[in-house]
Amino acid sequence: MVRRVDGEGAYVSLALDGELERSRLGPEDRALATEIAYGVVRHRTRLGRALAVHAPRGLDRLSPAVRIALEAAAYQLLFLDRVPAYAVVDDAVGAIRRVAGPRVAGFANHVLRAVASAGEPAAPDRSDMPARLAAICSMPAWLVDQLTDSLAEDEWEEGAVALTAQAPLWGRIDRSRIDPAELARVLAGERAGASAEESRLCADAVRITRIGNPDSSRSFKDGLWTVQDLGAQVVARMVGARPGQRILDACAGVGGKSTHLAQITGDRATIDAADQSARKLELLTGTARRLGLSSIRPIEVDLLQPGPELDGPYDAILLDAPCSGLGVLRRHPELKWRSSPAQVAELAALQRRLLAALWPRLRPGGVLVYSVCTFTDAEGPAQIHDLLAAHHELEHVPPEPDPAVDWGAIETGGHQVRTWPHRHDADAFFAARLRRRS
Repeated sequence: MVRRVDGEGAYVSLALDGELERSRLGPEDRALATEIAYGVVRHRTRLGRALAVHAPRGLDRLSPAVRIALEAAAYQLLFLDRVPAYAVVDDAVGAIRRVAGPRVAGFANHVLRAVASAGEPAAPDRSDMPARLAAICSMPAWLVDQLTDSLAEDEWEEGAVALTAQAPLWGRIDRSRIDPAELARVLAGERAGASAEESRLCADAVRITRIGNPDSSRSFKDGLWTVQDLGAQVVARMVGARPGQRILDACAGVGGKSTHLAQITGDRATIDAADQSARKLELLTGTARRLGLSSIRPIEVDLLQPGPELDGPYDAILLDAPCSGLGVLRRHPELKWRSSPAQVAELAALQRRLLAALWPRLRPGGVLVYSVCTFTDAEGPAQIHDLLAAHHELEHVPPEPDPAVDWGAIETGGHQVRTWPHRHDADAFFAARLRRRS
């Protein structure tokens, strides 16, 4: 699976789902395989440091299969205690012998036994925090720079560590159908130990534990809840959507925010969910059907060249723009190895073009919410600065008071909102709210 992520550019989640579907593993082994796969991708630099200490000639000449087998074993030795160390080493050495022969297997045996005995080398001292974060959080240096530019110095390590942690499962409920306490009772009845805890930031959000695959949950299938990160739910709440409005969800994807807007408005708004991907819009339609929503109109369209498909002018536009996705590293750790400053610049250019194409479709007095699930300046604050400088018809406005959201607990300086894993247990989102002057 990790080889597919490395060689084919697959996402960890999708590649893992495919491999597990083809396997005959039981629930416990599936959980262990999932933990190891994500762990290797999350901690690649850290694992490499631990292995390289005991490999004087380095690891670069090893085949991808051998390198991954060593990393998987090192992850179990350093981060897990489910399998005895001798068994981890024996399993890895046996697998390497089958693909690379006895000589490489002997080398692997030496290195892994040394890791099991000595552990990992000490991390750089806090006096050199960028080097320390690069080592303990397996982050490329340019990514460390982006993160430290976005956080206060006393948050650097906490923020970086949180981005490498395992993400929680956040669900979203429609309070007209069920409240968090009732959902907790329903989930506990479906699976022993399952629970749902209400968020202190957003009344729609519940932190769900021990439910397993949501698709296997009866209450999920019945539309009592759906999967959506807390940060994404806060973004939809920024729109201030109301019944009777005409709303455009641009770059709607699979419809997380479209369906949330529909629920916020009691399914009594007109919501155009626009995206280039027909497949994503099919998934959106299925989710809306599962949740019992009928106010969403999926539209397959190139938003850089919008035509008569879009039925504006709109009272509100939500643009959750394509971005580097660095705010969701907890869920997609592979992104830190694929992203680059050049890619960020390319995406920022696309975001500017989307903003320029869409804001004129607002009616006077209408609201535009721009959001990205990343923390780079170029994709967040700089976009809003440049847009306001170029178009004086737009003005910055704060989120409206909303009893469902504790705006005071979320950063709203300068009318911009940021969520963070270490502050809010949410993905790292940036969002800003603009209004077209009357």
